[in-house]
Amino acid sequence: MSAQAPRNDRFLRALRREPVDRPPAWIMRQAGRYLPEYRATREKAGSFMALCRNAELCAEVVRQPLQRYPQLDAAILFSDILTVPDAMGLGLSFAAGEGPVFAHPVRSGAQIDALPVPDPEVELRYVMDAVRTIRADLANALPLIGFAGSPWTIACYMVEGRSTRDFHRIKALRYTDPAALHRLLAKITQATTAYLAAQLAAGAQALMLFDSWGGVLSHADFREFSLDYGAQIRAALPQDVPVIWFSKGGGQWLEAQAGAGFAALGLDWTVDLAAARAGVGQRLALQGNLDPAALLGSPEQLRARTQAVLDAAGPAPGYIFNLGHGITPDVGPEALQVVLETVAAA
Repeated sequence: MSAQAPRNDRFLRALRREPVDRPPAWIMRQAGRYLPEYRATREKAGSFMALCRNAELCAEVVRQPLQRYPQLDAAILFSDILTVPDAMGLGLSFAAGEGPVFAHPVRSGAQIDALPVPDPEVELRYVMDAVRTIRADLANALPLIGFAGSPWTIACYMVEGRSTRDFHRIKALRYTDPAALHRLLAKITQATTAYLAAQLAAGAQALMLFDSWGGVLSHADFREFSLDYGAQIRAALPQDVPVIWFSKGGGQWLEAQAGAGFAALGLDWTVDLAAARAGVGQRLALQGNLDPAALLGSPEQLRARTQAVLDAAGPAPGYIFNLGHGITPDVGPEALQVVLETVAAA
């Protein structure tokens, strides 16, 4: 892929903490179920995984929010963080009303040691084909973000076998056999590093690591079992590629995260953005952090809440507007229009 900068490079400049005319904006899950056009495409595909495995349909759903909202400053790959463990043989499916389920969860040291490390251009070729197709479809108008789950988050799903509220299986593994958990995290780190490097080779121009479950760890364990593995991935990737780290529920560890080598930290809605900008925001870019639930309020409230986030971020370089987590399916598309028009007017 060409190294030429996209025509709209506001997002990439903000990641480098360079001046921009206004805060760039993109939205986690901006291609998703809140859009009727996305729901129609998913129905056409037949299932979520069938959609993920169809490069042309992936490009179609990536394009949908960009066509609806010209204020967006970045596109993000349409995929799922669980493609990597699926490629390791765990048998991913999505049960109606239950979320992701693995047919073969990993529960023992022997199972961990037997896990293969997938080749991203073989077992995960469909993701790379999607990156290539989306990048070509963008025609260099906007930058393309690739992504993966953090090793800790992926390990949670692999050990639990499905979404959970108490994380009892993986926490039991942490306390009964921490060496086995470290072997699992090391293997996921190896696979994720190769996966993200392949996304870059296929055309991604920035990367994001979603540490969705980092916040369930204790203070003593966050660095050892989550952040250190994310930092290993960052260090193994080309240093001129910006990588965003988003640890949901990890706001109490911003200082540690800021020292891990990332270009930016994503912040959830519980973080004091003004304090973060005055602190770690002096050293790296910050992204966030409007509460996704704010999009369920009135347009007047939503404009005020969006403006409050922009005011907290302030005018200094190195800020990217986003939600504090993914947009939810119950949000009306017009609500996001209010948010993005407010940001565009900043």
